[in-house]
Amino acid sequence: MSKRDYYEVLGVSKGASSDEIKKGFRRKAKELHPDRNKDNPDAEAQFKEANEAYDVLRDAEKKAAYDRFGHAAFENGMGGGGRPGGGFGGQGDFSSAFSDVFDDLFGDFMGGQRGGGGRRAARGSDLRYNLRVTLEEAYSGLQKTINVPTAVACSSCEGTGAEGGVEPTSCPTCSGMGKVRAQQGFFTVERTCPTCSGLGQIIKNPCKSCQGAGRVEKDRALSVNIPAGVETGTRIRLAGEGEAGMRGGPPGDLYIFVEVAEHKLFERDSVNLYCRVPVSMAKAALGGSIEVPTIDGGRGRVQIPAGSQSGRQMRLRGKGMPALRGGGVGDMFIELAVETPVNLTSRQKELLREFDDLGEDNHPESKSFFSSVKSFWDGMKG
Repeated sequence: MSKRDYYEVLGVSKGASSDEIKKGFRRKAKELHPDRNKDNPDAEAQFKEANEAYDVLRDAEKKAAYDRFGHAAFENGMGGGGRPGGGFGGQGDFSSAFSDVFDDLFGDFMGGQRGGGGRRAARGSDLRYNLRVTLEEAYSGLQKTINVPTAVACSSCEGTGAEGGVEPTSCPTCSGMGKVRAQQGFFTVERTCPTCSGLGQIIKNPCKSCQGAGRVEKDRALSVNIPAGVETGTRIRLAGEGEAGMRGGPPGDLYIFVEVAEHKLFERDSVNLYCRVPVSMAKAALGGSIEVPTIDGGRGRVQIPAGSQSGRQMRLRGKGMPALRGGGVGDMFIELAVETPVNLTSRQKELLREFDDLGEDNHPESKSFFSSVKSFWDGMKG
């Protein structure tokens, strides 16, 4: 069976550039990979065909020979440019050709770096710090200093991990890639380099202070700006204030999670505050004004209507919490709690009895209840 034209196999024109040829192979490799075509028995053969075509066309000498002689350039033991033994021999050097695009196809899944320019130093971990503030602090905002235990760059080796700050050398096993590949049948398997543990570099003389890690444990004092209006669960990110990276790698971030402590007077619901205020029975009955504390440390005056009952709410506008990202200030809601007097003197008891005798008509609920009872018994008699 005659072989198909290599340009046709990759879906590119004969005048295609090396980048276009590589893109054509990447496209075909994704499309024909056996793992994605388990129900297609021809996929493996087509995948090998694309690999064979790419191995020839990516090489300038092989490509020139193919453009001149076609498939005959690789028959009878002749390789690209007339070199003996340089051809595929019908099998295809999978590792050689496919490695060019392996990172492009699977780099994101394998966690590796693309290309051959070496491996970046490992980034430090992100850190979490739980910060508890009072409701008053959440109202006004504040600048707070916190102590964070974390890993910082070693001062002795300047974060390199090598004694005297000498730069690490490229790992000879993986040539600085941090990963090695091995051929297992049809597939190429990639794994972390065992020599450098994936860092791509080795240190011949490790720093005695950090044992080659390039970082040491230390408490850091950081100044944090807590904006007005924070709530429990608010997260503040401090970029670059997390754990230092290994051997000079970039630091992670610090995330501060805010918790607002419960208040003995106020309950919070978003930007609004709720406060339960006790009032005397006489004040609730006669009406009048009372003073109530506010979250800003001041006092507000509320007018109580005559005949107010327990549970009645009144509003003080603009006396709540500020919105975290602007948008004004909430309100404060006062709920009345009418108190029953205790430890009465004899005179007070006498006045209350007299009030009770004279005040039946002043209790609409009681009057309605007794009227209902009287109507019930009248109906029974009838």
